[in-house]
Amino acid sequence: MLEGIGKKSNEKPCSTIDTLVGSKTELKGDIVFSGGLRVDGKVRGNVISAGEENSTLVLSETGVITGDVTVPHVIINGKVVGNVRGSGRIELQAKAEITGDVEYRVLEIAAGAVINGAVKRDTADKGAVVARLKPAEAAKPA
Repeated sequence: MLEGIGKKSNEKPCSTIDTLVGSKTELKGDIVFSGGLRVDGKVRGNVISAGEENSTLVLSETGVITGDVTVPHVIINGKVVGNVRGSGRIELQAKAEITGDVEYRVLEIAAGAVINGAVKRDTADKGAVVARLKPAEAAKPA
């Protein structure tokens, strides 16, 4: 595996949860946060990180967000009705369901995850080193 290629040292996701929206909670309005946010309940509004490169959103199996998500690192196992943009990494777990467009730099999708919308790679980081592999049919036997 080619680790570290094109990575910046500050691109690690936040490893702590600073804010929790509990499973019996329903919020109406935008959430702007930094650090780690876990949503087990329902949010009707946009979820936006406050400019920190390592901010992380965790949307659990019981969580629902109706609004756009703009967070560098996103882990989804619940439902999002809106667009999702992750400038770092988006991880869709088995019960993830997104109805909206997804823009990502790194995307990991587990079997069972659903995206009902367009999927587009964020190519804003033009200076990053990218390892390209040759297709199997183009490789010459030795």
